[in-house]
Amino acid sequence: MSPTPSRPRPPRLRSAALSVLAVCAALAALLLGAGAPPAAAASSLPCDVYGAAGTPCVAAHSLVRALYSSYNGPLYQVQRARDGAKKDVRLLSAGGYADAAAQDTFCSGTTCIVTEIYDQSPRHNDLTVEGAGGAGAADVGAPADALPVTAGGHQVYGLEISAGMGYRDNSTSGVAVNGQAEGMYMVTSGTHVNNRCCFDYGNAETNNLDTGNGHMDAINFGTECWFAPCYGQGPWVQADLENGLFQSDAGYSRNTYNTGTGPMPFVTALLKNNGQNHFALKYANAQSGGLTTTYSGGEPTAGGYSPMHQEGAIVLGTGGDNSNGSIGSFFEGVMTAGIPTDAADNAVQAGIVSVGYGGPTGSTGSLTPGSEISLRATTSCCTTEYVRHQNDAAVISPVASGSSALDRNDATWIVRRGLADASCVSFESRNYPGDFLRHFDFRLRRQPMDGTAQFRADATFCPQTGRSGAGTSFASYNYPTRYLRHYDHDVYIAGNGGSNAWDAGASWSDDVSWAVSSPWAP
Repeated sequence: MSPTPSRPRPPRLRSAALSVLAVCAALAALLLGAGAPPAAAASSLPCDVYGAAGTPCVAAHSLVRALYSSYNGPLYQVQRARDGAKKDVRLLSAGGYADAAAQDTFCSGTTCIVTEIYDQSPRHNDLTVEGAGGAGAADVGAPADALPVTAGGHQVYGLEISAGMGYRDNSTSGVAVNGQAEGMYMVTSGTHVNNRCCFDYGNAETNNLDTGNGHMDAINFGTECWFAPCYGQGPWVQADLENGLFQSDAGYSRNTYNTGTGPMPFVTALLKNNGQNHFALKYANAQSGGLTTTYSGGEPTAGGYSPMHQEGAIVLGTGGDNSNGSIGSFFEGVMTAGIPTDAADNAVQAGIVSVGYGGPTGSTGSLTPGSEISLRATTSCCTTEYVRHQNDAAVISPVASGSSALDRNDATWIVRRGLADASCVSFESRNYPGDFLRHFDFRLRRQPMDGTAQFRADATFCPQTGRSGAGTSFASYNYPTRYLRHYDHDVYIAGNGGSNAWDAGASWSDDVSWAVSSPWAP
């Protein structure tokens, strides 16, 4: 574990006046009916609610926000490539949101990775980059700037996991072991998933090895169907209980309506397990609505799961034996001692919705970082057509006020500081958090940011006065004589003349000149 500065522990719920108020507020929310969203007050943050319900958090991790109203310590640590220096990213205020601007300043002119994710609970179960295990080599830290997002009206970062990345704590305090009851949730994303093992958050082995059935108890989120049949395309919220991703006691889904969340940008995934004879799975849209239970019933019928044999390590982004081929997104998550009530779960979900994950940035229509825009073609043929993603590729197509919400979202981009050069820009997808517009074989595509230097360069574009004399043209950072161009309704980086069809000189200056407009998505 990396040396960390002294940080205040959140007061125990019975020892401070502020925490007493938090308990009262949370209990009032529960008694008045958990189905009604509580006010977005700091006194009803997730660990306040769970603590008031008698199931205190034993782990509370987030890059985005405080999970206790009283917490005022660091959220995570970053390390920059230029000199190896490290910095803790803290909160703007107690019970508030991350000071992401401090990260941006510290990492300016270089790149940073996330080296540690601090546990906000009094247990101090901090997560560091995972070492080698039975199924995977030692992991690397996730790029600190790969997943910009709006939360609580603030510009912050989530954690974007690519294959070979993961975090762990094998020496924890208070986490369930040997059949003890526990609950857990995480806020993740349905737009950044795959079918590899295993994007998990929760209880795992303490030796990075597969030690047998029932030695894990973790939320899994992805499109890997371990036990057929699985219904729909996923991704599904499943329980990684070791040697299987379970949707029921039989392993396979007993619920034909559970077809997965689909590409929902923000998902609440929840698992609770009494460690003896019952577990339950739930999910929700983290932006609106309540929880849906997809399974509530007995432990798996195979041997070793009833009772469970949890070992009490905490894993994020990999399987228990460091199976690390998965990808995923993580914004926040907690683990509790004991099984939370459904009322507490509902209150926590309502609080998550109140955060406003993925909400408007507050700026529109300019190339200032953080502004939301749409890019309109200026060539006379196509002045009602905008750059949008479709089946992962960039195209131009007509978009208007009467277009579907999907079309308008696909045609909206968030301007970010250039991933390879802060004086240029990158374009993040509005409805696929952490996915950026980048060129590959000259074609523009929407792809998740993986932190590599190649991706950073391919996804960086440098604005200049439109080559037609109007609008804005965007030169490729790593091919500076090539510009963002539409050709036959597809989008490329194109030179003025060359062997490729999209380099044709006819109408080139108009095709590479764009109108930066207000976004189509709200």
